[in-house]
Amino acid sequence: MIIRQAETADAERLVSLMADAERSGFMLFEPGERQIAPDQLSKRIAAVEQDEKSAILLAEDNGELKGYLFIIGNSTQRRSHNVYLAIGIAEASRGQGVGMRLFEGLDSWAAENNIHRLELTVMMHNRAGVALYQKAGFKIEGIKKNSLKIDGEYIDEYYMAKLLGE
Repeated sequence: MIIRQAETADAERLVSLMADAERSGFMLFEPGERQIAPDQLSKRIAAVEQDEKSAILLAEDNGELKGYLFIIGNSTQRRSHNVYLAIGIAEASRGQGVGMRLFEGLDSWAAENNIHRLELTVMMHNRAGVALYQKAGFKIEGIKKNSLKIDGEYIDEYYMAKLLGE
């Protein structure tokens, strides 16, 4: 398996992977809610390629995309050391080390780009996600109460972060 940055030619396969990941029910978007066409995602990938504080990492194995990690940087000087993350793993590839490989790639990318703080949120009941993030070195910093509303029920999220270089 290789971890690499997304290219515009990956857009169609990445759209499919994102839809697969969203079927888990643990993503921000409801299954089928996100309507993004490959040409739109291709433009977003091109924009990310021009932003030195952002990236999209892909886990690829034998030509098949297994997972993605969106790294969303900050343009303000005071937050330029900080990135927000969104990760998704293909359903058939969960529990096979794809997430850890993406986080290893993230750590390398962050070191090269002078990033000190990695942040994400995760639904508190997403035990596999919380376990993955803790294994990757993230710590729970707080609770985002009633952050999401799913099937009429309010859901809390953990704020999690990892500080690099400490």
